[in-house]
Amino acid sequence: MRDLATEFEAERDHLMAVAYRMLGSRADAEDAVQETWLRYARTLADPAARAEIRELRAWLTTTTGRICLDLLRSARVRREAYPGQWLPEPVVSRLPDLPGLARPAAATPAEANGFAPDPAERAALHDEVGIALLVVLERLTPEQRVAFVLHDVFAVPFGEIAAVLHSTPIAARQLASRARRAVAEGGPRHTADLAEQQRVLAAFIAATESGDLERLVTVLAPDVVFVGDSGGHLPAARNPVVGVLKVARLTLGLLDRTVRAVDARTRPVLVNGSLGLQVEGDYRGRGRLRMVTWYTIADGRITGIFHQLNPEKLSRVTELGPDAPSWPPRP
Repeated sequence: MRDLATEFEAERDHLMAVAYRMLGSRADAEDAVQETWLRYARTLADPAARAEIRELRAWLTTTTGRICLDLLRSARVRREAYPGQWLPEPVVSRLPDLPGLARPAAATPAEANGFAPDPAERAALHDEVGIALLVVLERLTPEQRVAFVLHDVFAVPFGEIAAVLHSTPIAARQLASRARRAVAEGGPRHTADLAEQQRVLAAFIAATESGDLERLVTVLAPDVVFVGDSGGHLPAARNPVVGVLKVARLTLGLLDRTVRAVDARTRPVLVNGSLGLQVEGDYRGRGRLRMVTWYTIADGRITGIFHQLNPEKLSRVTELGPDAPSWPPRP
């Protein structure tokens, strides 16, 4: 059993990356990987059975895929009753050193050492699980998502994917092809590197703080989309807001009604490898606010704004320290 555990631990980060891409939730991904371990230990405890497995990573990957498929099918039913819009659980980490963007003080010894504090974060960051991609993957059927992730991301052959889906290789190939088209066509564009993200985000914050609608419009793409996920804990639009004027007006309205009413602290962070903001504060006498916001950016403009406010999906995000600066700046 000790040898089995050693073998499995060597693959844990890989399996977390597989499960997180499929499920969009670190907690669900951890559950899937733990179930994979239980099946592995139960099935291959006999040395003869273990000897029949030539490619352990392939066996574990397809087993994780089966578990994730079951979870996706059940999650689809739950999400139909989800209050408002659904966004994935973000992986938040410290910024690298960027010119003009100061790295905040480390909140934990792990952060001070540049070490991601848990396997989910290590896996997500290692494989650059872009959160813009996760948003698009959420629109796929469970079968399409499993076929796409296993084949296009992890190069699992269609024969093995067919075994996971209880289908044929041809059908698995068709599912992956449909998913590929949906991914290419279905989400906001995000092509900017970190330097361009920094420049555009700084312009967006300055325009928002100014309250100048015309200035803000110049930073947003014509088809920009705004999505907020509060899980029913806070007021949020039930449907995405699309279009430059609608998003600009909504952004300024939210600043007036929410952020300026909160004694807020913020820091720039990486959200699944892209630049974002972590905001925390207290409504004056009306409770606490925690939010992680990320942006998709292309051609010098913001194409998508995503607010994660559901406290259940922010429970793993390290809280800001008392020395974090306030935003927007107060006179």
